[in-house]
Amino acid sequence: MERRDKTNYYLDLADVVSKRGTCIRRNFGAVIVKNDEVISTGYVGAPRGRKNCSDLGYCVRQKMQIPRGERYELCRSVHAEANAIISASRDKMINSTLYLSGREKDTGSYVKDACCCSMCKRMVINAGIEKVVVRDDDDHYRVINVRDWIEDDESLDGKFGY
Repeated sequence: MERRDKTNYYLDLADVVSKRGTCIRRNFGAVIVKNDEVISTGYVGAPRGRKNCSDLGYCVRQKMQIPRGERYELCRSVHAEANAIISASRDKMINSTLYLSGREKDTGSYVKDACCCSMCKRMVINAGIEKVVVRDDDDHYRVINVRDWIEDDESLDGKFGY
């Protein structure tokens, strides 16, 4: 059996972390790594002590037919990237890599064209994370240089979604 490359290894970890998610639409897992050491993990879920969508049996954004990537202030959950960032100290995150894997709840397939939402992008930038690696399928991924999010500020153009 061939040894798994490190990038897919960390994406596999993010995929396993996503299985703890409580969203009834999509579940993401995030793993922050620096110098080949896992700094933090996070998954999608309501703030501690609050009911999750999986407990309630509905999603407000789904009921309102809000498109993917929009109106996250209505979402009950804290995103995987945000939960991973909250759980780590900034000095450990500077120049780190965030690995992100997301799956559709109804089909189990990877989220097509997944990326951080605009709120999570801002947190990733402020955390000092250097790269985000997003899983596309079991073996393929995209590498995003966070510097590109700073230089190409979509918020200035009023873009929605991701």
